[in-house]
Amino acid sequence: MLFGITEPLLDAEVDRKLGSARALIARRGLAALALRGTDSVAWITGGLTNRIEPGNPASVAWVVVTPDAAHVITTCVELPRLRAEGALDAYELHGVDWFEDGAFASLAEELAGASAARIGGLGADVADDLIELRLVLDEAERARLAVLAADATCALEGALRQWTPGELDTAVQARVAADLEAKGAFGACLIVGGDERVERFRHPLAAGAPVKRLLMAVVVAERHGLHAAATRFASAGPLTDSVRSARSAADGVERAVLDASQVGATYGEALAALADGYARAGHPGAWREHYQGGPIGYRQREFEIAPSQAESRWFGTTIATGTALAWNPSVAGGGKCEDSYLVEEDGLRRLTTSANWPLEDGRPAVLDVVGGEAA
Repeated sequence: MLFGITEPLLDAEVDRKLGSARALIARRGLAALALRGTDSVAWITGGLTNRIEPGNPASVAWVVVTPDAAHVITTCVELPRLRAEGALDAYELHGVDWFEDGAFASLAEELAGASAARIGGLGADVADDLIELRLVLDEAERARLAVLAADATCALEGALRQWTPGELDTAVQARVAADLEAKGAFGACLIVGGDERVERFRHPLAAGAPVKRLLMAVVVAERHGLHAAATRFASAGPLTDSVRSARSAADGVERAVLDASQVGATYGEALAALADGYARAGHPGAWREHYQGGPIGYRQREFEIAPSQAESRWFGTTIATGTALAWNPSVAGGGKCEDSYLVEEDGLRRLTTSANWPLEDGRPAVLDVVGGEAA
């Protein structure tokens, strides 16, 4: 069992993914694939992650897939643990000396029986191909993501509910982090800030400052290699007119891009709707001022492109059932929206949701910790 994933389900998932990897090998005319990042390693193993250095994109284990075999390469330090606890029955495990430069690559070439030039991920670029394989989550991944999103929402909203005006932003951040860690997750991105810093900066990182009237907390939680993102606001009393205006504008942009993110639409069409939403809200071109989000999964965003990047491979890619999305529109002055959604045949299902948070037009509002309702 790997963090609650039952082995029969995991075995079937890994078999499917190895099949997808081998189809990619054949399609590209390669000898093998070497999956080296935590994102691709977590995907193909069904959830193996590098928790030695949370957030480090370089994995302590490589997965080498050939047309007729599958291997895991790791250091002699990690080999005993992965053999005992890695749930890697589908793979042959190999250890290399941690101090030998190039040991991973040399063994990958040996296992593939080919030079690096014929190994995807080592000499041949397959990064976008792997993202394409990961975009549509299978049923097991969707279930894991839904549980992660619920846990992330609980941690985020619970920390804000406990906020006492005047409390340090670092104390709020610590509560979010502790709750996530208790559930076997962690904040791959965790931003907490308040008051005028929220109005001035898109990323008001916690600075040990007291938060008296307006609090924003952002999390991208990670577990099993999957990510779920959400942003929440709390206030002590009614919002100022300027913050309310910024929030209203960002809400309008989010509504526009969510409405456009339907099965069969392209990412380019969704981004065009996003850009139009900014213009209609009175902030034309404001998408240039901050990351706008996109599909979420084994990265905080599997890819993130701008409305102007029509030449991107992803611009014409269609949004498919089983894809997870986390758009992130924002407007200077304290307007920001972010939740994680699953694309389903009949529309989007918000995963980062709870029964204990105020809503406005069906979407998360600002919690007034004085009145207990939307500010």
